[in-house]
Amino acid sequence: MVFLFNILMTVMQVYSWILIIYILLSWFPGARESSFGEILGRMAEPFLEPFRKIIPPLGMIDISPIVAILVLNFARQGLQQLYYMIV
Repeated sequence: MVFLFNILMTVMQVYSWILIIYILLSWFPGARESSFGEILGRMAEPFLEPFRKIIPPLGMIDISPIVAILVLNFARQGLQQLYYMIV
């Protein structure tokens, strides 16, 4: 059980980094169109899309990825607290 929680926590942390790197790629022209950017896009967009549907961009700034990362971190913290309650 501990092993499963550790794997899940690690996966969520790695996914947070994937989202952050994908977001940072938008600062560089053509970076999302590279093969690396496309791979990250295939991993990040399914999670980001529901947030983009709910939260409209504020002018030129899209804050939905920030909210998505916060939700992922809250889920990770909730899972961690659940782990401490069980163990």
